[in-house]
Amino acid sequence: MAKAHFGSDNVSGIAPEILDAIVRANQGGVDSYGGDALTDGLNARFGELFETEVSVLPVGTGSIANDLAISFITPPWGAVYCHHDAHIMVDEANGPEFFSGGAKLADLPAEHGRLDPATVHTAATAFDPTDIHHPMRAALSITQATEWGTLYSVDQVKALGAVARELDLVFHMDGARFANAVAALGCTPAELTWKAGVDVLSFGATKNGCMAVEALIVFGKKREQFGTLQRLHKRAGQLYSKMRFFSAQLEAYLENDRWIQWADHANRQAGRLAEGLTALDGISLQHPCEANELFLTMPVAVYDAMDAAGFGLYPISPNGDGSGSIRLVTSFNTDPADVDRLLEVAGAV
Repeated sequence: MAKAHFGSDNVSGIAPEILDAIVRANQGGVDSYGGDALTDGLNARFGELFETEVSVLPVGTGSIANDLAISFITPPWGAVYCHHDAHIMVDEANGPEFFSGGAKLADLPAEHGRLDPATVHTAATAFDPTDIHHPMRAALSITQATEWGTLYSVDQVKALGAVARELDLVFHMDGARFANAVAALGCTPAELTWKAGVDVLSFGATKNGCMAVEALIVFGKKREQFGTLQRLHKRAGQLYSKMRFFSAQLEAYLENDRWIQWADHANRQAGRLAEGLTALDGISLQHPCEANELFLTMPVAVYDAMDAAGFGLYPISPNGDGSGSIRLVTSFNTDPADVDRLLEVAGAV
């Protein structure tokens, strides 16, 4: 019998509370295209969460959240500085370039997925910003939690925010796993975003119990240009006729701090996996496990045993020496008993 799927948090189902909210929203007729009360209330709801006035747009996927964010924060001739493993760089099928009309993604190296302020500063000042032969520096984008499962601390985000202010870069955060970061760091959403200099946030929810919804959140002075983002949002096909069903997910997601509780559960199960697996011979972490993702080197024999036991796993990448690299991810609904069983199978090899 199949066990839990540890390949990704995208494979997990929908939280019952989210399904209930969708059913509740399915009563009678309301104004379409975001004219409903649920969508109308999102600015106030997220403003309460972030302790400041914000402008919010729901979207259907994390990809379009990032694509629209990049198109909003840079002109077609601009450069967006990001990590070379960032989703916008390697996992959006050139969507940011397409939606921005040709902006350049300037990918930068850094350890464990975290950009360093000095690296960003050096790259962004390499060219004369007035020279029309070169890309114009326009924006900085980071991922929180990173693609390698690590986190930027509040101070690290602040340091990057200082560089962004100095060089007049719009600061974007890809928060596909923003909830996991907030839960792990024990900070407020405000401390990790606008108070640290972030201008635009792609606020993830699908990976953490929702059906299909993310939110674009704009802070501070960038809100003065929100009308432009609304036009981009419509042009990208994200102004859904029945927007209430997207907004209902977000409302239920935030209610009673569910989003943090679910993320904290995923983080704790990942921590249990990391502790248990790295206690076994031949298994080590490639990056610190700071949220709900583990990147491991392990014997292929251990992977084969877990795979044969029916756990949902992504294929291992063999290293040629009997070991391989693998990613494991826990979710809002990961059963602790499944973690125990996976550790039991791995330990029996």
